[in-house]
Amino acid sequence: MKTKYKKNKIRYIYESKKWPHFVWNTEPIALILEQVRFKQGRFIGKMEALGFNLKDEAVLQTLTEDVLKTSEIEGEKLDRNQVRSSLATRLGMDIIGSTSLKNRNVDGLVEMMLDATQKYREDLTVERLFSWHAALFPTGRNGLDQISVGQWRDDSEGPMQVISGPMGKAKIHFKAPTAQRIKKEIKNFLEWFNAQKKTEDSILRAAMAHLWFVTIHPFDDGNGRIARAITDMSLARSEFSSKRFYSMSARISIERTSYYEILERTQKGGLDITVWFEWFLSCFDRAIDGADIILESVLKKAKFWDLHKEKTLNDRQRKIIIKLMDGFEGHLTSSKWALLGKCSQDTATRDIQELLHLKILKKNSAGGRSTNYSLK
Repeated sequence: MKTKYKKNKIRYIYESKKWPHFVWNTEPIALILEQVRFKQGRFIGKMEALGFNLKDEAVLQTLTEDVLKTSEIEGEKLDRNQVRSSLATRLGMDIIGSTSLKNRNVDGLVEMMLDATQKYREDLTVERLFSWHAALFPTGRNGLDQISVGQWRDDSEGPMQVISGPMGKAKIHFKAPTAQRIKKEIKNFLEWFNAQKKTEDSILRAAMAHLWFVTIHPFDDGNGRIARAITDMSLARSEFSSKRFYSMSARISIERTSYYEILERTQKGGLDITVWFEWFLSCFDRAIDGADIILESVLKKAKFWDLHKEKTLNDRQRKIIIKLMDGFEGHLTSSKWALLGKCSQDTATRDIQELLHLKILKKNSAGGRSTNYSLK
């Protein structure tokens, strides 16, 4: 049963006569914007001071997290090694432990993210949005669902609803504008996005771009991933750099509950988007803090390889050591080594014994069948 609303009742922000002329109160966001700007500048300066190889590794690790987490938000878990290898190939980087296995969905998402960040100076166009969408769904499907690839949704199956949560427990946060409005809405959005007004703060522009695009929700699927790519593109413009050292997608993944809550609140709160700016800036601040973990990991790796640079290791040993450094889940056993290294149990045992002798691995306290190892 459809609910009847009074003629002048506005349920969502895009129903306002003044849409999309957003307004906000500068006073509550001025201080946090200043703090975030300072932290952003200091962090970028710290990363730029790294050596060439360390900087490239930091970028690779950041983009890997970005791709993994932007999919995780949508309930899709990608293989870390495939993502890392796909990124390294497109960035022209030679990495140990890369995989030859290809995944069209991984490659498509990587292509979109790199196009957004590496070519941030170029205008965002309808054709570019369509190409991103096609890259996300190379088979024209999302699981069993048919997707209208590279074209706007038509609402043939009903109005577009923005939801979160598992099937059966999904929550509707808002309904998007009708399909008939999309061309006009996108035209207005792209004209604003490409204008680059100097009077507007570039981080606030990134926040507004994300909200605006998510509100329109122009595609059958993939809107969230494209909105986050647009956010990354906006932030690259704010720094005049294609190198990404922190991941907003990774932070939003951690805070996805509050993300959907503030998104719903903003959609139903009129054209004053002050609370959205406050949330976005706070999330951005925590994203930069989270990037220190990546920096620490990169420096730790560099120190490790420098410490063991004189030691002779085979490719299999190097590959598995890298997996351990990148966050290996569970305990490393000889059986898991054989599986990861695609070798026999005897070869796995020999590999491990050599690394114990070289003091690269250590045997943990558990013994017998539970014997396992970790990096020393």
